[in-house]
Amino acid sequence: MAASGRVRVALVNDYEVVVRGLHAMLQPFHGRIEVVELDASLPVNASVDVTLYDTFSETQVDSAEIDVVLDQSNTGAIAVYTWNMHPQLVEVALAKGCRGYLDKSLPAEELVAAIERMARGDVVVSTQHEVGAEPEVSGGDWPGRGEGLSPRESEVIALITQGLTNADIAARSYLSINSVKTYIRTAYRKMGVSRRSQAVLWGLDHGMLPDRVRVTNPVPQGGRTVQAGTKTTAE
Repeated sequence: MAASGRVRVALVNDYEVVVRGLHAMLQPFHGRIEVVELDASLPVNASVDVTLYDTFSETQVDSAEIDVVLDQSNTGAIAVYTWNMHPQLVEVALAKGCRGYLDKSLPAEELVAAIERMARGDVVVSTQHEVGAEPEVSGGDWPGRGEGLSPRESEVIALITQGLTNADIAARSYLSINSVKTYIRTAYRKMGVSRRSQAVLWGLDHGMLPDRVRVTNPVPQGGRTVQAGTKTTAE
């Protein structure tokens, strides 16, 4: 931990808006949590106590992507931060060595308490809810939120923008094909599009492709997160 006794945390996802939103959610607890790095599609560079791995648009823990994070020596306790509370995924995450599996509907204070427990060596798993349900939102951010997309709608459109098929999206998000189609229909209405090609163009114009950036020592100011240290966009 930092000399101040705060837990040093890295936030990891492929989207800068996602990690910045999560940082803003944690900022009221800066006396307990020190967010030292925001990483979008880059490995954690600093030495931290806890790494929060946000699964928005990511493959789940039963794939190899999280293994890259787990194999790093400086990431501390790894916590999966997700809307997908499928029992099988929880089991896989713990078997791989994750120390936490946390529901994204957790209020900020409960999330902070869970991070502190993991830093002390505890294993923390959120209470499971109905698989595939539209998640409750207690904070954070996601692409398309300003245009009215729900978290699930945003994730589905992000994956469409990346070129995934409906079957691919269902497999990655642990949703049924019918649920994926429902989210597509409701998202299209909000976006004002009717075809997949239009949705891809909309996604390209609204930040639906992954980023590649590292922000060190981020500081929220005026309701948004700015970097007080280094912003890296490539390696």
